[in-house]
Amino acid sequence: MLSQFKGILLLWLASFLDYCIGDPWGWPHPVKFIGGVIHIAVNCILQRVTSSTGRRLWGVILALSLVFASGVVSWLVVKLAWKVNPWVGGVVEVVMLASCFAGRSLRQAAEEVLQYLPHDLENARSRLSLYVGRDTDKLPLPEIYRAVLETVAENTTDGVTAPLFYALMGLFIPPIGTVPMAMAYKTISTLDSMIGYKREPYQDIGWFSAKLEDYATWIPCRLTVLTVALMSKRPLHSIIKCRQDAIKDPSPNSGWSEGIFAVVLGVQLGGVNFYKGEMKFKPLLGQPYRNIDAQVIRQALGITRYCFLLWLASATVLKLLFPQW
Repeated sequence: MLSQFKGILLLWLASFLDYCIGDPWGWPHPVKFIGGVIHIAVNCILQRVTSSTGRRLWGVILALSLVFASGVVSWLVVKLAWKVNPWVGGVVEVVMLASCFAGRSLRQAAEEVLQYLPHDLENARSRLSLYVGRDTDKLPLPEIYRAVLETVAENTTDGVTAPLFYALMGLFIPPIGTVPMAMAYKTISTLDSMIGYKREPYQDIGWFSAKLEDYATWIPCRLTVLTVALMSKRPLHSIIKCRQDAIKDPSPNSGWSEGIFAVVLGVQLGGVNFYKGEMKFKPLLGQPYRNIDAQVIRQALGITRYCFLLWLASATVLKLLFPQW
C-alpha cells in the first residue's frame, strides 16, 4: 500500500526541501548543467551554420533532442538510484524534483531587492538587474516595485506551477514518473529563456524553443489563472477582467499570469520598459486601485505558495481516492 503513495510523498518532501533550502549558490544543479549544454550547442551551431533555414532546422533538432535527452537521462538516474538502495533512490528523486521547483528562489530574488527599498535605490536596481531583462539603472521606486511584482507573477507559472503540473502528470503515468516529466519541462523553459528571442543571433535558432515553451505552458498557465482567481473573493469577475487585458499581450501566457495577479491584487502592471536603451510598451493589465509596494509583493508571493500547495493537496486527495491510478 505504501508504494502506491510513494510518488506523492516524495513530491511533498521535494516541496518542503525547496521551501527550506531552495537552490544553494554554488551547488550542482541539473538545470545549470542543461543551460551549459545549451550554451555550447548553440555556439557551435551559430559558428557553423550561417543560413536562416539551416539555423531554424538545427533549432528544432536542438530543442527536441535536449528535451528528450533530459527526460531519458533523468529517468535512468532515478531508476539506477532506486536499484542501488531505496533510501538512495528516494533522496535522489526528492533532490531532483526540488531542483525543478523555484518557489524559494523566486521568494529570495524578490526579498533581495525589497531589502533595499524604499531608501537605497542604487543597490535595489543592481540586485534587480540580476533577475530581469529590462534596463534598471534609472528606474524610479514605483517602477522597481512593478518590475519585482511582474517577475513574481510571470515566474509563478514558469518556475513554480508549470513544473509541478508536469511532475503531477508523471505521478499519474508511473512508467514515466515525476522527475522525467518535470525535468523535460525545465529543459523547455531553459531553452526559451536562453535562446527564445526575436532578435539576432537567436531569431532563427530559438524560434522553435519559444513556440514549444508557449504550448507546453499553455495549460498550466490557465490552471494557475483559475486557481489564483478562486483565491479571490470574486473568482468569475477576476477571470473575466484578466481575460480582457491578457488577450492584448502578444505572449499567449505571460499576459495571463501577470493579469490575474494584477486583478486579484488590485494593481496595474505593464507599461513602458527599456531593453538595452530601446523602449517597448507592454499592455496595461488591471487597474491601479492600490500602489505596488513591499506588502503587495509579499502578498503575491503568498498566493504563489498557496497555489502550489493547493495543487499538491488536490493531487494527494485524488491519489487517496483512486490509489490504482
